[in-house]
Amino acid sequence: MIADETLDRARVWLAHDPEAVTRTELAQLLECHSAELVERFAGPLKFGTAGLRGILGAGESRMNRAVVRRATFAFANYLLANEPDAKTRGVVVGYDGRHFGREFAEDTAAVLIACGINVRLSERVCPTPLVAFAVTDFGAVAGVMVTASHNPPEYNGYKAYARNGAQIIAPADTGIAAAIEVGPHADAIALADLAAARTAGSLTDLGEDVRRRYLDAVAGLLNVGTGDRSLSIVYTPLHGVGLELCSAALREAGFNNVHVVAEQAEPDGDFPTVAFPNPEEKGALDLALALAHRSKADLILANDPDADRLAAVVRTKTGAYHALSGNDVGVLLGHYQLERDALTGASADASLGDPSRPTRGQPLVITTIVSSPLLGVIARARGAAYNETLTGFKWIANKAMEREANEGARFIFGYEEALGYSVGTVARDKDGIGAAVVLATLAAELHAEGKTLQDELERIGTIYGSFVSHQRSLGYPGAEGAKTMAALMAKLRAAPPETVAGLGVTSLTDCAAQTRRDSNGTSTIDLPKSDVLVLELDGGHRVIARPSGTEPKLKIYFDVRLPAGTLSAENRSQGQSLLARLEADMVALMS
Repeated sequence: MIADETLDRARVWLAHDPEAVTRTELAQLLECHSAELVERFAGPLKFGTAGLRGILGAGESRMNRAVVRRATFAFANYLLANEPDAKTRGVVVGYDGRHFGREFAEDTAAVLIACGINVRLSERVCPTPLVAFAVTDFGAVAGVMVTASHNPPEYNGYKAYARNGAQIIAPADTGIAAAIEVGPHADAIALADLAAARTAGSLTDLGEDVRRRYLDAVAGLLNVGTGDRSLSIVYTPLHGVGLELCSAALREAGFNNVHVVAEQAEPDGDFPTVAFPNPEEKGALDLALALAHRSKADLILANDPDADRLAAVVRTKTGAYHALSGNDVGVLLGHYQLERDALTGASADASLGDPSRPTRGQPLVITTIVSSPLLGVIARARGAAYNETLTGFKWIANKAMEREANEGARFIFGYEEALGYSVGTVARDKDGIGAAVVLATLAAELHAEGKTLQDELERIGTIYGSFVSHQRSLGYPGAEGAKTMAALMAKLRAAPPETVAGLGVTSLTDCAAQTRRDSNGTSTIDLPKSDVLVLELDGGHRVIARPSGTEPKLKIYFDVRLPAGTLSAENRSQGQSLLARLEADMVALMS
């Protein structure tokens, strides 16, 4: 039985839906009183970890043209109220190869222009990091990228950027969400004629020049010409939009022995060769691995569909291929950046006797609370500044800029374990293209010495120790799933365990309450409110639980500490055994 309120909301939505396809879809659902209406009208999509994201289809809880127009109208009015030069500086709009990407991007542009705001619209599909770069490159007041990143093909999304090139955070996100709720129906929102807008100059293309400037900025991240650039690389954009810029960046960096997975080279919103277009998922890199075996490639690099993430697989000395985790790549890139910064600093500070020479700020690396703690161990040992933030790259980027402004720190690297990396300040968001070229450069330097990225991880582990890390996701789809996840988190918060796998819980950090409780009492933490719980355990181990911000999943993260020194097979085996026991206990607790 569907509540009358749900049926009434669906009928009102139908009356004002401007798109024929979704009107027909919703009319059919109403005609048969489909139970699916409960899901379609469970409440409007909210700006979450990465803006709007949802399944394509009719209704307020789905991604469709009505939702995009209403979100854009609210965003436009927020900009006009808070950015005095919004109309002239304008907004950058891009889209990737997902279904309805072009339509959503053009609707976004049409609404913004009708509100008097100039728009630079990508003339073809483009990567997310290019849009983030373009916002600051053009001095725009905001950006919109139409993408659902690595979600399944039935999804699309709407990522909003502030004028600083980072994803929006409070108060912008909450302000826009509030404006959507009280905004007009979609069919009452004015749309500019894009052809007329182009003639009038209020709509322009993103253009080739900004792509050139982006590639030049990526090239500035490299140790130019170092290492053995004949390194053999297999690359896949995974049916996404990374091929054009990533292949160009690799080629211009001197990597000419690059083999592209032909079956996945062109954008295709159906993602026909993979069950799930996320390079972390089992089977997603099977075609890349097959090509690597045929070509005896040294390294596999894979972007996700909007090219803001990077996965890597390395060929070991035995000829086998070993997939690096997001934490592995994050530690490799973070350590590499810190080592390079120290060398550059020594050279730059050679004439410190000159009083006119500006003082270099402290290098800063940032990761998230669910990523491996190892980067923090390395940073502290090397005297670098370090931060942990909530999950979501918007927190990394904004914290970096805050510390740059307040302390003169120099942000050199940030990462999150879900394959997201930012090398330097080219883009104030994840950049799978810049990360790919820098990781290839590190691999080339190691290759010249007869070593691999795996060897480098072993070296880092012997110096600083390491962590065996793992994530377990529990799926809870739909509106009922969201309620179940909330209840499970509330249960854990109300009655946290005293031990997990026989290890004492030494502290509990509750990001929703912004507190940390340990044997010394309760203290406040410097993190925004979020539904995240962190359990620190005896021995330096850690467990974290949180609902995903982009998928209907409850995620549990495990970090098992291994000491510095020789990382023996026995040590690793013990670490894996403990990890399995921690996982079993936590899954039982959260069920």
